[in-house]
Amino acid sequence: MLNMILSFGILLAFALVIFCVIKWRNLECVGVTPVHLFTFIAILFTSGLDVGLIMFPLTEFAGYADDPAYAFANPLAIEFGFWGFLIWAFYFLTAFYFCVIEPRVKFFEIPVVKIINNIVIIGTCAFTASLFLIYLPGYIPEIGDGESVVTTFYVIVFVVILAAAYSSTDLKYVRILSVGSTVLFFALIAGMAIYAGMGMGAFGSNMSLLGDYFANLHKFALPLTDYHAFYLFWWFAWSIMIGQFTSRFVGGMKTWQLFIALLVFPSIPLAVWFSVLYYYHLNEISTAGIVNLAMIAVGVTFVINSLDSLIRLYTDNLSMTVEKLGKVKYVIGNVAVLFTLTLLFKSQWLQIQWIGAIVIGLYLACVMFIFVTKRREVMEITASPDGRSLDFHKVDEVH
Repeated sequence: MLNMILSFGILLAFALVIFCVIKWRNLECVGVTPVHLFTFIAILFTSGLDVGLIMFPLTEFAGYADDPAYAFANPLAIEFGFWGFLIWAFYFLTAFYFCVIEPRVKFFEIPVVKIINNIVIIGTCAFTASLFLIYLPGYIPEIGDGESVVTTFYVIVFVVILAAAYSSTDLKYVRILSVGSTVLFFALIAGMAIYAGMGMGAFGSNMSLLGDYFANLHKFALPLTDYHAFYLFWWFAWSIMIGQFTSRFVGGMKTWQLFIALLVFPSIPLAVWFSVLYYYHLNEISTAGIVNLAMIAVGVTFVINSLDSLIRLYTDNLSMTVEKLGKVKYVIGNVAVLFTLTLLFKSQWLQIQWIGAIVIGLYLACVMFIFVTKRREVMEITASPDGRSLDFHKVDEVH
């Protein structure tokens, strides 16, 4: 049943992407606080990905190699297919919608929709933190037995959530965290390549393996296995809230340029990262010690950055702002909610698939709402909402 819902959601999303790119291809998209392209891509990349990017791939290559369902491509191409290129179309769709269409439609301001949407955001925040908690033991085996989650790991995750809640109190931290996370990520890639002695020949050879992905692009559109379905539900769970958050930073790109930017720019560092990790896998190079610590450090910045963005989003949506609550109550309240839900995800009492299914329901409900009540207004859109301007200093004025 869940896979049927997922397949329907994917086909619906891709159909809407094609429609938007064709109908509004030359419309200039301007967010409420536009930023330059590099900053936008940094915000998108670090907000739209989480710690799973750092912690998952090395544990997955062997599984892809052994599973007949993935025999049509090499493990590196499969990994890239789970994270790169095509599925970033989900983020394009939602970023474009919230930048251009939602201000006219106001579907997400309907009380019941607002409640459901914020439950999705809060739940996905907690899921991100729970992944970090679950995978920590394998990356810091010096603490505990390398498998069990001990008290120290709970403390680390609590501090990370606390840091994210505090950083969400001022928008200036978003740029600092996003650009900083991006720089650290590139430094990690370079450092790991040098540490492993990976030359340009090996790097080029691994990058060429990604051709299997593009040659079999159509096979990644619908779920290949239950594990692939898990990833796709995960992307859906993130898609609406990432679109809501990043749409405010779009800096004047035309629709077709936004589409290309979202598919291509984040996929380049992903391809490089996976190629380096695949070299570790093929040559059975250990990451114990300093490499693990470096990966954890970057993972922490990714978690803080993602949670920062999403905490700000749902607190704004629910009018639970710093100005209204005060900084102390704001931070304590967010930490309490997110840490409790993190423990529920860790115990598997909650599932990310459920959240992804709810998001697909929101996609469908939004389309039906527009078709029934706002079809004419939407079809007549020719520009970004009134009052938008390419003032790249606006972001400095928002806290």
